[in-house]
Parts: sequence; C-alpha cells; structure tokens
Amino acid sequence: MSGYSDVIAAYDGQANMLAERYEAVSSERMLAQVLALIAVESDGKLALDVGAGTGRDAAWLTSLGYEVVAAEPAPEMRRIAAEKHQSRGIRWVSDALPSLDHVHELGLAYELVLLSAVWQHVAPADRPRAFRKLASLMKPGGVLVMTLRHGPAPSGMQMHPTSTAEIEGLARVHGLEVLRVATSSDQGGRAGVTWDVMALRMPDDGTGALPLVRGIVLSDEKSSTYKLALLRSVARIAEYAPAAATPTPEGRDAVEVPLGLVALNWLRMYLPLVRAGLPQMPGNIGTDRLGFAKDGFEALLALGTAPIELRVGASLSGEQAAAVASALSRAAHTIAKMPATFTRYPNSDMQVFGVSRARRRGAPVTVLDLEMLRSWGLIEVPGHLWRAMSRFGSWIEPMLVAEWSRLIRGYADRMGLAVAPVLRKPPLPGQSRCAPPGLAAVSFSGFSIAGNPWNASGQDDRSTENLRHRSLPALVGLALRRPVEPHASPRPCQPAREA
Repeated sequence: MSGYSDVIAAYDGQANMLAERYEAVSSERMLAQVLALIAVESDGKLALDVGAGTGRDAAWLTSLGYEVVAAEPAPEMRRIAAEKHQSRGIRWVSDALPSLDHVHELGLAYELVLLSAVWQHVAPADRPRAFRKLASLMKPGGVLVMTLRHGPAPSGMQMHPTSTAEIEGLARVHGLEVLRVATSSDQGGRAGVTWDVMALRMPDDGTGALPLVRGIVLSDEKSSTYKLALLRSVARIAEYAPAAATPTPEGRDAVEVPLGLVALNWLRMYLPLVRAGLPQMPGNIGTDRLGFAKDGFEALLALGTAPIELRVGASLSGEQAAAVASALSRAAHTIAKMPATFTRYPNSDMQVFGVSRARRRGAPVTVLDLEMLRSWGLIEVPGHLWRAMSRFGSWIEPMLVAEWSRLIRGYADRMGLAVAPVLRKPPLPGQSRCAPPGLAAVSFSGFSIAGNPWNASGQDDRSTENLRHRSLPALVGLALRRPVEPHASPRPCQPAREA
C-alpha cells in the first residue's frame, strides 16, 4: 500500500467534497446493468467491497441482505462512512489493493466481490497480483463486479488507463467466466468520463474439485514447478485422451491413468523449457538440479527431439528409443516420489494422487502405445477431480500456465536472469535478424534469455527493469503452449541480405 500513499492522501484531502458527490448517486443506478447478478438470493451472503469509500455501496449491499466487509485505506473516508452509514452488517478494514493483506487475514471467502471505481488507481504492473488476490477471495460460484473508468483524470489524482480486454485476459488466466460487459455514462455528469461495468464468475462444479485445483495452483507451497507439471499432465489426458483412463477395480470413485502417459506429457512440457534455459526451481538452468533430467532426458536434448515426436502411437528406433525409455523411467520415478507425494488435500496429509509403480525392464521403447505406457504403473485420480479436468479444461489450463509463468519469473528474477522479446519484424537493409552483438542468448520461439535486460532498440540496458517483468510471462506462456524447433542450440546468426 506504500506505493499508493499519494492516491490515499488525495482522497483524504478531498474527502468531504467526494463524499457529497458519491452520496448523490444511488448504487442501484450505478450498477443497474449487473443488478440481477448482485441481488439474486443475497440474504445471509458475504460480500467484499474493495475501495469502499464513504460506504454507499456497502450500505446498499446490507439492504439487500449481504453481510459486508468494507476495505478502505483513506482514514477520512472511513470516518465519513461511520457517520453516514451505521449499519451493523458492515465490518470496516483499513486495506487496499494490490495486497489486501488485512482482508486475507480474516480468512473469509465471498459470494460477491465489488470493485467500483478502483481499478484505475491500480498501477498496470500491480494488476496481475491484484487480480490474483481478488480471485483467491471468491467462493466457487461467486461473482466479481468491477467498474472501469475511462476519461481524463481529475487534477491531483493519479489514474491509469483501463480496458475490458485486460480484465478478460486476467479472467482467463485465473479461471473466471465473463458473465456481462456493459457501458455506462458517468452518473455524475463529468465531461468525457464513461464506465465499463463487468461481472465475472468463479466456476463451481458442485463437487469441490475446482477449489481443490485452485488451491493447489494458487496457494500450495512449491519448491519447483513439479506440482503444476503433474496437474497439467493429468489435465491434458482428462481433456484430450479420456479413454486412456479406466475405473479403479475396487469400485471407488476414481480412475486409473497410465503413469507412463503422465510421464510422457511431462517430458513434452519440460523439453522446450529446459532447452530454453528457463529455471524450473531456484538455481536451476538447463538440466541442473532437475531430478528427472538425467541421461535419457539429456540424450533427447542432444538428439534434438521435438515434443511433437513424443506422441501416443509414435514409432521409435535406435538411440531415440533407448533415450525415451530412460527418460520416461526417470520422469515416472520423479513424479511418484515428489509431486504425487506432496500434492495433498487442504489441511491434511492425505495425497490427492495415488501411484502404483510397476517394475519395468530397461528395454528401448519402440512404440508409444497405451499398453507400453502402462508398464511403468498407474496413477489414481479422484473421480470428482477427473470430471472437473475433463469439463473445465478451458479454465484450468490457463490458470496452470499463468502460475507456471509466475514461478519461472520469480526464479529468474532471483537469479538475475532477464527475458526480453526478440522482435520478429523484417529487418531493415543491413540489419541482422539475430540478437544484438554481445548478448549471450538462447533463442526460443521469438524470445531471448540473457543475463541483462534487452530493450526494444536492441541495446543492452541494465536500467530497463520493467521489461524483464513484462516480457517473461509472455515467453513462458508461449513456451508452455508451443513446441520449439528441434534443435538443441541456437542457430548461428546470418547477416541480412540487402534488399
């Protein structure tokens, strides 16, 4: 909140004037486009009003039957709110985005989160974190309502541009469904000011599986990307190859999936990331410190094996067949020992995934069929989780990719690695298509990883700190989604030809 002290001071200094303006407009009128989503069966439900100001919206919500936690960082605004709205259903908290630390300390989850006339004050660099905080406070089936301001900022008040496209992108990343987007004029009659009103919902499968996934993805402690890799490996089978699963013989509500198939997806995901030098745990670059990246995996890198070559039904031979067998064995061992063991239900030592290993002879793998992939054993997936992964893959996948990106960015930052986009525009005559001279980089799908930030002009710029934070998620998202070309090292740069 310290970085927003000027905004808070501005509200404190104008509190009486702003209170008069706010109270002159009704909440029902401001939020008319989403009223049906807010007012439905609201008795006894819990709402969070972030940036509650004078308490106008919080008091209105209590009149609808909500119990409200109102977060407002400006002391003068809270004082006026206490005078104007003395509802017993409001609990006031001194807090603000992007952290909402005090709100999180309450340990509550909300059916409604309201963010009215606040987002324009959140700096763009802080918005992913702020949205993540908001999403983590929502109950399954809960609704997030936001109003986005457009137009000139008042004198002395810091504001940033907003867009519905940005919110839709953040919603996809965090698995939220966009319910409604509407445009509204400014109820205060200010010239040039308009508003977008958005309503988003946290999906609820009714079984608790989605909150379980979200808890593992967003809340679980992670010393590496392994838990995310396991979840994503299983989720891809549930969504794209559900026939690979069989019911458990004991009749429990669970399915069994070939451990070798999970390991195969694991290899497909990690090959481009390791090849690109993206750290998967603190201190890791390349294969260093990765338990699964031993002889077989290193051989796949050396052979230039592309992820697409490791598909079910593929035929293998020679060195590649031996390398795949070795890499799958090591990946299966790592999965069973690490993420499957430490992915547990909340507040419990009970594992989510059960693994039964099989002793497999070390023969090369000539065909990647399901029978072969079962020879490494089976992994048991709870039925409700399997069904959620099958039905809600479009929400689960972006959430996993985003968290994987965030972890890699954190590891890279702590290691002093910077990642910058390599512009793919056609070069001017005499320019090179490769990285700037002196930039020791690993080429990867249009991006570069180096020891220093790289600005768009192509010069080494150690002051461009914001670039590294802005570009890495895009890199990792691309890395997690698209296979790279099957070469283990960068191609040599070629001078551009004259036009």
